[in-house]
Amino acid sequence: MTEETHPDIIYTKVDEAPELASASFLPIVRAFTQAAGVTIGTRDISLAGRLIAAFPERLTEAQRQTDDLAVLGELVKSADANVIKLPNISASEPQLVAALKELQSQGYDLPDYPEAPQTPEEKAIRAKYDAVKGSAVNPVLREGNSDRRAAIAVKNYAKANPHRMGKWSKDSKTKVSTMGADDFRSNETSVTVTAAQAGPAKIEMTDASGKVTVLKDGYQLPTGTVVDATFMSAKALRSFIERQIEETKQDGTLFSLHLKATMMKVSDPILFGHAVAAYLAPVLEKHGAALKEAGFNPNSGLGDLFARLDEMENGKAIRAEIDALLAERPPLYMVNSDRGITNLHVPSDVIIDASIPAMIRAGGKGWGPDGKEGDANCVIPDSSYAAVYEEAIDYFKETGALDPSKAGTVQNVGLMAQKAEEYGSHPTTFEMSSGGTVRVIAANGDVLLSHEVEAGDIWRSASTKEAPIRDWVKLAISRQKAEGCQAIFWLDKDRAHDAELIEYVKPMLEDAGVADRFQILAPREATRLSLETIRKGETSIAVTGNVLRDYLTDLFPILELGTSAKMLSIVKLMNGGGLFETGAGGSAPKHVQQLVEENHLRWDSLGEFCALGESLKFLGETKGNDRATIMGKAVDAATQGILDDDRSPGRKVGEPDNRDSHFWFALYWAKALAAQTEDADLAAHFKPIAEKLEANAEKITSEIAAAQGREADLGGYYHTDGTKAAKVMRPSETLNAIIG
Repeated sequence: MTEETHPDIIYTKVDEAPELASASFLPIVRAFTQAAGVTIGTRDISLAGRLIAAFPERLTEAQRQTDDLAVLGELVKSADANVIKLPNISASEPQLVAALKELQSQGYDLPDYPEAPQTPEEKAIRAKYDAVKGSAVNPVLREGNSDRRAAIAVKNYAKANPHRMGKWSKDSKTKVSTMGADDFRSNETSVTVTAAQAGPAKIEMTDASGKVTVLKDGYQLPTGTVVDATFMSAKALRSFIERQIEETKQDGTLFSLHLKATMMKVSDPILFGHAVAAYLAPVLEKHGAALKEAGFNPNSGLGDLFARLDEMENGKAIRAEIDALLAERPPLYMVNSDRGITNLHVPSDVIIDASIPAMIRAGGKGWGPDGKEGDANCVIPDSSYAAVYEEAIDYFKETGALDPSKAGTVQNVGLMAQKAEEYGSHPTTFEMSSGGTVRVIAANGDVLLSHEVEAGDIWRSASTKEAPIRDWVKLAISRQKAEGCQAIFWLDKDRAHDAELIEYVKPMLEDAGVADRFQILAPREATRLSLETIRKGETSIAVTGNVLRDYLTDLFPILELGTSAKMLSIVKLMNGGGLFETGAGGSAPKHVQQLVEENHLRWDSLGEFCALGESLKFLGETKGNDRATIMGKAVDAATQGILDDDRSPGRKVGEPDNRDSHFWFALYWAKALAAQTEDADLAAHFKPIAEKLEANAEKITSEIAAAQGREADLGGYYHTDGTKAAKVMRPSETLNAIIG
């Protein structure tokens, strides 16, 4: 593995559809870039890879893997970092357990997941597994702030080939329902840490008897850090969900819960569990003890419940009661109505930034259990950002659907470096076992923040360091200067956290002499203005915190482009390196399912093409490798060719798929390199390759097409067999021979 000791570019090995696509695309990338003296290495940050890396002492030498996430975590802090990151699984507990069982079946001696750890050993095992759950990867790798936007070629293609938009009716019953009181937003307090307070803080819980429990020690809070604390009342949450079930039934709409249980891996599964428990309340009141004994936890969803019922002696009778109850309740918004997968089946299916934009794109419609579209009650318990979706829905009710052929674009500059804001709060989120007072106590003994809580409440703290905040503002100034367009800081002066950030933002804008080029608006007002701006065909830059970065870089691309997977996503690492993400869009489990059943992969690698071009140009600039720069420019030309000639994958078996798009990309890339005049030797190298690819185009596409229409054996789902995956994803011997 000598080439991977100090490779020029690191490709991440991930999961599901993006990783399968890599089995086809990465050999092409390696073959082409070798001509420019560029080495490509890989690091495994997949769910299976991280599980394997967690228990080296239990595995054979051949099975062991290095902790590649930790290795990359150090690399991204250096100026040499050049990482192409594909979407990875942010594992919910059911996904983690499924991956674990698969690895065990493959001979990996990994311990079972302790659902209710009792012994010190079980607690240590659980801690290792919990470190793999949720958004464990992104906070480690994102040592810089985010610059996300639609590449010009992608945006132009979307305008020329607009995707279908559902029609909005002024009479639509679709709405957003949120708590607005006793939730994270309303209970939030925030302070900026002074020099006297800086250092290792701690989080303490004092119960009614005066007993003090340290929830977190060594909570590092440097000078200038904005630290928040808040909690959600469990009683208020349960009451809210019960009201929404009744309101949804009265409205005759679909009940749709929208959270992000993958990223917010501590808080949102609990919220999800409260919704499941409220929906099933009559059944749980009657059979709760038996179901608990069978191992059911509402946080795992209906899917887990039904699996456990299959193993219970009276499971069929309980299932009949549940079916009768579901018939009485308002119909559930469906994740997959053909397969009976409801909104409450699996917590990892509840992904707000994908689900609500898709509903908005469809004219406010969601799929019901009857296989028909219907209006929905979008239940978002916490009101922190619910206003964004509420305003968008209200706006389209008033104005009708957006026209993608005429729409402008919303770019994003996102604050996310060094675990900024909520996505870094997992180690400081707690479900209260008793009532009392929770305090954040500074290194000098000052009580920074304090809340009175009750048993079952969810308390959390988040922090945002000064250096990332300042870097974020500078990046916003740079992007606005480059675009010369509208730019909005999405900050609410009446929200505690945002008010602290504004204290940084305003002076920095004034010192730079650009205060007149930016607006500071609360998310609701910013949503309205941004939608009005893109309806006029103009550009806006949304300068946002971490969560809104995630939400908006799905919302606006899904409206503008039909998908969020085609975004240009550049993370300018704070120490000089570059992290190039392949757009949003998740890891597409449905795509894998189709591949296994029909050997057709509809995953679109367009975001990966964009990331590769930027990575190569960055390498050329930082390492003085002119050939890498030429390769990057040629990637842009190839990407344009894919769009111009409509070579993106089709959705159905028998249509060109992901593998076809990789062939055409290789052909366009080779032709661009052969045609360029900056490097004659490089042109001479790729001229015969381009000619062979073009001459054999019909044969190659026929060989790829011949592979479709039958089941595909990958040797695993979470942990595929590399040889089998390569055989499936590289079916053209002709292409393989030309590429080498």
